[in-house]
Amino acid sequence: MTTDPNEPPEATAAHDTAKPYGTPTAPRITIRGEAVLDAQPELAGITITITARGTDRRTTLDDLTHRNAQALDLVKTYGDALDTLETGTLLITPQLRERGRGERVRAYTGLVRISATLTDFTALGELITRLAELDLTRVDGPSWSLRPGSPAYRTARGQAVHSAVQRAREYADALGSRLVALTELTDEGIAGPTPYRERSKMRTTAYSAAGAEEPPEPLDLEPERQTIHASVTAHFTITPPDLS
Repeated sequence: MTTDPNEPPEATAAHDTAKPYGTPTAPRITIRGEAVLDAQPELAGITITITARGTDRRTTLDDLTHRNAQALDLVKTYGDALDTLETGTLLITPQLRERGRGERVRAYTGLVRISATLTDFTALGELITRLAELDLTRVDGPSWSLRPGSPAYRTARGQAVHSAVQRAREYADALGSRLVALTELTDEGIAGPTPYRERSKMRTTAYSAAGAEEPPEPLDLEPERQTIHASVTAHFTITPPDLS
């Protein structure tokens, strides 16, 4: 391609921006932009494991069904604070006698797992203590996370892009050049979770476990901050550098 010698470098460089590589009149630089953002979690998940044991299969299943319903009813009283509530694994397992001939069942063990995700962390602490009062009930968690599509992700992506532009400008300045055009921007991905919205004050239904006069004091939980990493790779063309 012929160029007009009287044409300014910026105009000449603009003609070459469509090329996937740099040229003497339109050098190309590739910059990685990164951002690290801390945010408060938005969601907290717990796993509730309920067990039952008995010498009769039907009795064990009925006992497990009753305890499962009791736990579900309790969790559902926190309706406005709930994001999801799901039943996962359900098992009824026979336990054989260790000695003796034949396969003789000495007991049955039942297990059911429930997963719940909450958005109100004050309600979460209260729910965990009440679940812990239930017989043969185990609570694992909380696991803190962010929502997909959170504004925090958008903020991190924007910061990564600004970082790439700023670094590219610094490199161009060091060469005595100026940025001309962005030719390509690649999203390298985002890692991490999504921030916690302003927690709402909610009413909860009073609950007491059998034999307890008052509900237990709720746990004081300190949410674990979530770290988001965002990165992009940007390709720029610049004016010819001053290498003198």
